[in-house]
Amino acid sequence: MDGKGRVFDNIFIERLWRTVKYEHLYLTDYTTGLDLLAGLATYFDFYNHERFHQSLDYRTPAQV
Repeated sequence: MDGKGRVFDNIFIERLWRTVKYEHLYLTDYTTGLDLLAGLATYFDFYNHERFHQSLDYRTPAQV
């Protein structure tokens, strides 16, 4: 992500983490770091394989 177009790379990363925070982290109460790690792994699996994305014509990233 270092080089030409890096400003746009930052936009995508910021948007991803905003989505993770609002759809998952703020709604879940984790007690340990291991619980957090397992929860994020589950969420990213959902995000990439089940959640439809408007910018991808309502397909999942795994389908694209």
